[in-house]
Amino acid sequence: MPSSTIRSISITVSDDDGATAPAAPAPLRARAGRRKVARGLGQRAVRLVARWWPVLLLLPAVALLLFEASRLRASPTAPGPPVSSLGRLDPTTRLVRGVREPCLKLLSPKSLANLAFPEGTGLDYLVKTIIYKSDDDDYDTYRSEADSTYLLQHAEASRFNLFTGFQTLTEREDGFKVNGTVNVHCGFYSDNGGFKMSDEDRRYMRACKVVVSTCAFGGGDDLYQPIGMTNSSIGRVCYVAFWDKVTQSTQEAEGKIIGDNGMIGRWRIIVVKSVPFVDQRLNGKIPKMLSHRLFPEARYSIWVDSKYQFRRDPIGVLEALLWRTNSTFAISEHGARSSIYDEGKAIVQKHKATPEEVEVQLTQYRQDGMPDDKRLHGLKALAEASVIVRELTPGTNHFMCAWFNEVVRFTSRDQLSFPYVLWRLNMPGISMFPVCTRRDLVNSLGHTRKVKPLTQMNSESSAS
Repeated sequence: MPSSTIRSISITVSDDDGATAPAAPAPLRARAGRRKVARGLGQRAVRLVARWWPVLLLLPAVALLLFEASRLRASPTAPGPPVSSLGRLDPTTRLVRGVREPCLKLLSPKSLANLAFPEGTGLDYLVKTIIYKSDDDDYDTYRSEADSTYLLQHAEASRFNLFTGFQTLTEREDGFKVNGTVNVHCGFYSDNGGFKMSDEDRRYMRACKVVVSTCAFGGGDDLYQPIGMTNSSIGRVCYVAFWDKVTQSTQEAEGKIIGDNGMIGRWRIIVVKSVPFVDQRLNGKIPKMLSHRLFPEARYSIWVDSKYQFRRDPIGVLEALLWRTNSTFAISEHGARSSIYDEGKAIVQKHKATPEEVEVQLTQYRQDGMPDDKRLHGLKALAEASVIVRELTPGTNHFMCAWFNEVVRFTSRDQLSFPYVLWRLNMPGISMFPVCTRRDLVNSLGHTRKVKPLTQMNSESSAS
């Protein structure tokens, strides 16, 4: 290699001590800066957490509470206690072809004030006269033993007794024959049969032409004053509540005392002595189904279960459910089921009757040819019988007698026997209104307390 080339090369030599290092590349400097900033932020965050950790723990709890509160505001209002609906008069509505309409369309108070009762429905009833059976031979047999103790013992052995008469299967079959004159058992078989009322109460009941009635036996329900009536109907309608001694004592403890005139508010209280059945539900069927026996001069009756508050004008209800539809009997459709056999399963599942009781009843109905149809004679087969509106004609009286005898013979669940009686009698003039109409008629308050079962002791005290 030429010497001139060698001389042109310069070599720089430096010591580590005190020497200046060459500058680092720019990317390396940026990464180092970021690490330094991150270390600073981390240290600051640790100091903030150490200082404010109680607040940081509280914030999630506050956020959770606010979230739950917003959910509660957005969700439907939870149902309150049953008494919350007491006194409500707002109409129940439903959607009809996209338009919301009231479930029950009543005439205005002015129209009701000028409303005259119709002469009749114009329906051609085959039944013109009804005769209530009186088994004189059986009465002579049992007359000497017909005290309250005996009635209780006899009711435990057989549900037919001195109140109902002793209906045979042949008489049951004859009772479903529709003729100009029918002869049927229909309660009040003898003076010693039970369900006794004072003469003063009987006189009051005999004067009623239109009656709204309810009952509470065994202290199970409170008394709810009717509302929604117009001034023009007040003097034309009797409101009658049937109690036994147990209910009277229970209500007096609640401050509901019968006045000297026999009234509590608008209700005339009828205290019944020596009820004829051990089953209190069966005792309740007497005023429910046999209003024509209790009010012999009445023309119309409206039955309301004791768990409800009646909240509409009675004359308006008669016009809407009977006169406007040319009917003599109106009852609510069942909201959940349509088949009598499905209803039997539901009764057993809800422990409202034993499987054996229901099977005996349905077996008899199958043997009689009862179809498993959802509609009978153009009507929904199953009814919800907590509100019953009817004209007291021979035809409807016959229907109710036959229905009552079925609940005595089989189970006390009247919804199970209604389709059978409907099918057998095929009575004209029956209409069934939708569930939303029933909800408009009443405020539902539920049962207040458990019914006290009838015992020999309180049966005897009721008779005194």
